[in-house]
Formats: sequence, structure tokens, C-alpha cells
Amino acid sequence: MADRPEREGRGRLSSIEQLPEEAADDVIWAMQELAARKRTQTDILFEFNDRLEAKGLDPISRSAFNRRSMRMASSQRRQSERDAVLQAIGAKLSPKDINESTLILGEMLKTLIFELAEEQPENRTTKESMELSRAYLATVSGQKISADRLKLMDEYEKKTAAVIDKIAEEKGLSEEAVAQLRRDFLGVRPKEAA
Repeated sequence: MADRPEREGRGRLSSIEQLPEEAADDVIWAMQELAARKRTQTDILFEFNDRLEAKGLDPISRSAFNRRSMRMASSQRRQSERDAVLQAIGAKLSPKDINESTLILGEMLKTLIFELAEEQPENRTTKESMELSRAYLATVSGQKISADRLKLMDEYEKKTAAVIDKIAEEKGLSEEAVAQLRRDFLGVRPKEAA
């Protein structure tokens, strides 16, 4: 939009970012088309500019559209890589491991939020301060949920283990039967031979 201020420290706004609000749905459409990867960038740009022209707006240059497309593709690649890593890690983590990781990640996020809050506070808008506050509260809330889950999981594991031990003693179950019950109820796997 023409009346928007320039970004501080990140250069000028692109011609796509300067489009008025009435073009927002067209920008979203173009980005969705790029993300779908079913049409060529040239075809999408051609139709995008047709849509802008129908609204009486200037066309977007091929170079500006290409820069936006490249940033978007790079962002999608990074997201895909993160998803693949998280999926691979998630397959190997128990719910307890995930909750412990959430607590650790929460501490890292809180540190980052504090660092952001200390950077040039005199230049921060009220909205930005509120966003930092909300991010901090959401992080604390997420940590509390994970801590509560860990506590419940520990209680469940202790109670279940006590019941298994009691049944094993009363019924005279073999070590193999007790190990199977532990696997079934607690997900405890026997140690693999080295």
C-alpha cells in the first residue's frame, strides 16, 4: 500500500506489498497457485496481472513476482525440512519425551522473547509490546500444560506399575508375563542386547 511506512532495517516494501487492500485476495490467490506448483510462474503472473488490471491497478513486474516466488519456495523448503525432522524425531519420542522437550523449548522461547523485549524498547509500538506479552504468556501456558501432563504421566506410571507388581505377586506370574504387562500398559520395552 502506498501509505504504508517503509520497513525498518529490511529494505523497501516490494511492489506486491505496496498493493492496496482491494488486491489482497488476488495476492493470496497468486501465492496459493505458486504453492500448489501445478502451473508455471509465468502463467500465474499473467493471470495475476489480469486480475489487477480488472481492478484498475498497475501490473507487477516479472522480477518482483520472481523474487516473491523464490522467497516463498525457500520458505516452503525450510518448512518441509522442519516437518521431516520433526516427524522423524516424533516417531522416536514418547509422549513424556515430547513434554520434556516442550518445557526446554519453552525456556528457549522465553529467553528469545526477553532478548527481543530488550532490543530498542523506545522504538517498539504498543502493538508489538502486546504481541511480545502474548507470546510470553502462550509459552508459559504451553509449559504449564506440559508440566501437568508429565505429572499425570508419572502418577499413571507409578500406579500402573504398583498394580502390575501386586497382580504379579498374587498370581505368581513369570518375569516374562510381568514384562509383557509392562510393555502393554506402560510401553516399557526390554533392553536390547548390545
